[in-house]
Amino acid sequence: MNLAAATNENLANASNTLIYSSMAVYMLAFFAHIAEWVLGSRSKVGRTAAALKADGAAGSSTVKARVAQRGGTAVLDRPEVITRSAAGTRDVPDGPGAAGGTFKGDLWGRIAVSLTVVAFAVQAAGVVARALSVQRAPWGNMYEFSITFSTVAVGAYLVLLALRKNVRWIGLVLVTTVLLDLGIATTWLYTDSDQLVPALHSYWLWIHVSTAILCGAVFYLGAVGTLLYLFRDSYENKLANGITPGKFATSVLERLPAAKTLDTFSYRINAAVFPLWTFTIIAGAIWAGDAWGRYWGWDPKEVWSFITWVAYAAYLHARATAGWKGRKAAYLALVAFGCWLFNYYGVNIFVTGKHSYAGV
Repeated sequence: MNLAAATNENLANASNTLIYSSMAVYMLAFFAHIAEWVLGSRSKVGRTAAALKADGAAGSSTVKARVAQRGGTAVLDRPEVITRSAAGTRDVPDGPGAAGGTFKGDLWGRIAVSLTVVAFAVQAAGVVARALSVQRAPWGNMYEFSITFSTVAVGAYLVLLALRKNVRWIGLVLVTTVLLDLGIATTWLYTDSDQLVPALHSYWLWIHVSTAILCGAVFYLGAVGTLLYLFRDSYENKLANGITPGKFATSVLERLPAAKTLDTFSYRINAAVFPLWTFTIIAGAIWAGDAWGRYWGWDPKEVWSFITWVAYAAYLHARATAGWKGRKAAYLALVAFGCWLFNYYGVNIFVTGKHSYAGV
């Protein structure tokens, strides 16, 4: 074995070690997020605020609970659900967040975010080491695509946090999904470092696949927001109709942003990345023209990429149509992301085509 081959093997081993190390740190972040939710709901502050909320004045829009902390006094503002101001409308403030507005919950949430930052850095280093071991872009097979996809998803989440967006409620779901993604990648999708098939030797690999990964990561964040919107909207409807939800549902859902906020977040995320997905398909067609001598050949990957585009276009159109806002449009958004998931996992694993170089 020559020096170059030995170096590449060492880099590949280093990449594997870094990926497994990031999984360990993500696991710690997962438990920290669990503590954020649990302590935020069981603290004395939370119980006091809930009691005040139940017994407070009917017209109050907020409830303030005061609790002594280390000789001082902390003021906790708990949003009060506001009744419908007009027929067909609902004005509900955002919840206090995963921490429940408590000191302990917030502390564990900050620890969780810090651990997520560390895990992201370690995972990104693993992706870079994988790229150096093969001396190419690190997304030539499903294993490489998966570890890069989850890295970009976490990176997008951290960017939103750095921009001071109220998105820490995504943290627990995101970390759980990343652990699942990396677990599947390292267990079933792992492929040894190797060179690409001839059709992939092109600068279009950097352009087309990188934008596909970025779009998928951002679409994922939008899908999480959409799914939570459906739960929160159902919760608000029950309250508006005088129905008392269960204790678990109340503990979790009352701390999420209002349904309107979640709906707006998901729409803006999907609308922002949709033009980039359009570019991804166009770039893929151009690359296909260079590699295979045709721009479009109804290959399964091409077909499902277009189906995904149509689904997201239908969702965005539905949002612009008065009769298709809210839950109906949200269902379309989830169907669209389901198409994206099938395009990645289903087409690559179960369907044979020109894109069948998943390595599994």
